[in-house]
Amino acid sequence: MYGYGGNGRGLGEARSLRDLAREHALLPLRIFLGVTFLYAGLDKLTDNAFFHADGPGSIGEQMHAVRDSAAIPGLVDLALHGPAGFGYAIAIGELAVGIGTLLGLWARIAALGGALISLSLWLTVSWQVSPYYLGNDLIYLMAWLPLLLGGAASLSLDALLTARRRRIR
Repeated sequence: MYGYGGNGRGLGEARSLRDLAREHALLPLRIFLGVTFLYAGLDKLTDNAFFHADGPGSIGEQMHAVRDSAAIPGLVDLALHGPAGFGYAIAIGELAVGIGTLLGLWARIAALGGALISLSLWLTVSWQVSPYYLGNDLIYLMAWLPLLLGGAASLSLDALLTARRRRIR
């Protein structure tokens, strides 16, 4: 199998299937998490009820429902001081994380943002889920860690910018 010239290899240099798989190993995870967080942010921004302090489907109602079972009730109390602002912060954060992850732009920063959002949701919204492995926020937190550690090495703006900086030097 022949390479396409990425990673400093010439067009004629053979690359094994194993090398290609290793290079693109995090790409399916990046796509899944990027699309999921982009969708989650858009879903919140287009939901008329979400940003209200109370009422069915509102961020306020959700926070009141989980307040007593959260691992860190103070975090929920903080959100309840300004539920609409907290809702917008989560939605815009999810959008930024999703876009950054899909484009591979500042991928580690995007992964850190995704991990922090997932951690805060796990400690508040899904903390009471039992057994713990049924709560999806913990799974998302764990899914962000490989991207936080590995970044976006292939098919990403980060890789393109790194290659450009190397050519300029």
